[in-house]
Amino acid sequence: MTTTEVENFPGFPDGITGPDLMDRMRRQAERWGAELFQEDVEFVDVKNSPFTVQSSERKVNCHSVIVATGATARRLSLPREDEFWSRGISACAICDGASPLFKGQVLAVVGGGDTATEEALYLTKYGRHVHLLVRRDQLRASKAMQDRVYNNPNITVHFNTETLDIVSNTKGQMSGILVRKVDTGEESVLEAKGLFYGIGHSPNSQFLEGQIELDSSGYVLVEEGTAKTSVEGVFAAGDVQFHDLLIGS
Repeated sequence: MTTTEVENFPGFPDGITGPDLMDRMRRQAERWGAELFQEDVEFVDVKNSPFTVQSSERKVNCHSVIVATGATARRLSLPREDEFWSRGISACAICDGASPLFKGQVLAVVGGGDTATEEALYLTKYGRHVHLLVRRDQLRASKAMQDRVYNNPNITVHFNTETLDIVSNTKGQMSGILVRKVDTGEESVLEAKGLFYGIGHSPNSQFLEGQIELDSSGYVLVEEGTAKTSVEGVFAAGDVQFHDLLIGS
């Protein structure tokens, strides 16, 4: 819902905004009889049958539940993070990298694992140059991913570098990133029009703890090749289960 331009969804050659895409999906579902309620779910009971889903407005009993609550990107809690979220800061290169906001610009990625390196490589398709900001003195990514990064002339890796805040120009647009060298304490501003987080996600599954099987990171465990969880009638779809496919995992 916070994604501005979606460039990679089939059927929209000129792209479409996240809210517009969701509205079209809603109208299509309603056309075929689906009832949609925009309410906060406060409680779910899948230990007793029929299952109970309690929202802020109603209580629904059912015999099957599909959990598609996704995962939330981890943030850095920068002082101006909220101000520039979706206006220069993103946690999904594939979602937002092709946006006009970033095309042909100098961009940066925070992180040192496979996700961060993959995002940096992907962004070289659209950005003029990509800086990879790594807090440690080495990458944690696989050897293959490291080799791809080091062999790409459009990526510069900055080790021992901590991201402190966003810098803007007189128009209120993002113009750079305030960084600090962990080993020396020296601060500087790195020119960049976009900052992408590659530091992982947290699954939105807390409400299921103690009811269905979760892995050590909180992702819903499913039978291989299916969406079946440990409770018959309860299914999981999307990022809440497929954590290996997450951009920020």
